[in-house]
Amino acid sequence: MQTAHWKTSIRSFDERRNFIVVGNAEETIQFCVKQFIEIAQEAIEKRGLFTVALSGGQTPNAIFKELSQQDYLKQLDWTKVFCFWSDERSVPPTDTESNYAMAMESGLAKLPLKREHIFRMKAESDIEENALEYEAIIREKVSSNSFDLLMLGMGDDGHTASLFPHTQGLHAKDRLVIANYVPQKHTWRMSLTYECIHLAKTICIYAMGKKKANMVAQALTKSYDPDNLPIQRIGTTHHKALWILDHEAGEKLLQIFQRR
Repeated sequence: MQTAHWKTSIRSFDERRNFIVVGNAEETIQFCVKQFIEIAQEAIEKRGLFTVALSGGQTPNAIFKELSQQDYLKQLDWTKVFCFWSDERSVPPTDTESNYAMAMESGLAKLPLKREHIFRMKAESDIEENALEYEAIIREKVSSNSFDLLMLGMGDDGHTASLFPHTQGLHAKDRLVIANYVPQKHTWRMSLTYECIHLAKTICIYAMGKKKANMVAQALTKSYDPDNLPIQRIGTTHHKALWILDHEAGEKLLQIFQRR
């Protein structure tokens, strides 16, 4: 698939959600990287900077690794990239479980980013206070609180960012960032809210591999119940979510879609 034509390859699933099934794992990562570069170039050309909220997980980390390769270093003015995170675990930034640490180790540390343009979530202590501080940073640095690109993954239970099933964070109002207690994990997480996510100009949900196929199909086809499947709520009629899938993750969805 030619990435330059990715917008014409998108399929509409419903009024809030689009999807694209790219190819095998390698082709899908390449697609995601080139899409990232294209969105960033357009934002820098229009507004002089590119704001992105990064996600944890295997697929985003593979994207960061590829972005750090020499071919892509030259395609973007990385000094104009502002990096935020969509969520974070309550661990120090040096912990192997930290989304920040994983992203940096995967490839971000190799990019010529300005240190003052990297905004990690400080979730290891005083998480509620730090969530308010992170919200204030977004309001200051991100025009209209609208990220150019918001990257999301999906957990096996249908959570996204750190919006887990049946947690208080699913019902947060008038907030961009929250501290969300996750009883099933016995821990706190920091997370962007639905409100913040839905302000983004481009919202991408990445899912790859056969183990994701059932949840992808459930999230998109089961009756709407975001308390049980929080990722179902992602996407609005004004800012549709784009599900980016490889063949394995999208296999069951395509079967359902074709029977419509």
